[in-house]
Amino acid sequence: MRVAVLGTGTMGAPMARNIAAAGHEVRAWNRSRGRAEPLAADGVQVAGSPDEAAAGAEVVVTMLSDGDAVEAVAADLSFPEDAVWAQMSTVGIEATERLLARAAGAGVPLVDAPVLGTKAPAEQGTLIVIASGDARARERCAPLFDAVGARTVALGEEPGASTRMKLVLNAWLVSLVEGLAESVALAEGLGVDPAGFLEIIDGGPLGPAYAKMKGTMMIERSYEPSFSLALAAKDARLALDAADASGLDLPALRAIRAQLEKAVEQGHGDADMAAAVEASRPG
Repeated sequence: MRVAVLGTGTMGAPMARNIAAAGHEVRAWNRSRGRAEPLAADGVQVAGSPDEAAAGAEVVVTMLSDGDAVEAVAADLSFPEDAVWAQMSTVGIEATERLLARAAGAGVPLVDAPVLGTKAPAEQGTLIVIASGDARARERCAPLFDAVGARTVALGEEPGASTRMKLVLNAWLVSLVEGLAESVALAEGLGVDPAGFLEIIDGGPLGPAYAKMKGTMMIERSYEPSFSLALAAKDARLALDAADASGLDLPALRAIRAQLEKAVEQGHGDADMAAAVEASRPG
């Protein structure tokens, strides 16, 4: 299958590698070409423009940072005849609706397929793909989803269903990270060994593996990015926007968003989202 991957950042680059490793022909484009160039060693053709990457593609993948970035690329993109657009970025409900309108105008079926997972699962090809849209279009994307993920969750043909589910998942994720951050900060403030806290909860119902991983990063103040804090803050904003539009009052999510944005303002935006703990530490 011929696949275009538009966006080769933390997630897009390993996804492109895994698609190529599965035997597909891959062309990749990134706004900063230097981030795409290393993919050439993995058999990926690096394109100079989105149109060059998409030329002749059967599936066009967008994996960009936010809705504005996807819209900017899609606005002038010439989708190949009979292509499918696999929109795999997390962009929120309003942007997804605009992208669906763009797809309809271009006569290309859009499969709403955000992924659950961060850098390591992307590298290992073990992401969870959450896909919705036209059944035939989803079926055409199946080999691609198999290449990047361990599991594909199909949510039917309703446009945007996957985006809505991803917002729910992200609300849970940022709640977990912020709750962990404040627990670590509280342990430090009370003179309790935070590593002991992680040891007590590890392996039981209160201690998912994610808590041990992120909690250790917080304690060690080691924030090699697996998923950036700035993107986590964006995801919290998208979830809160969706809640507000639905008439829901989610005060905890508002507080979490504020804490994440505070840590970003402190200069930790490009660090891993575990750096959320810095917003709770004494200045």
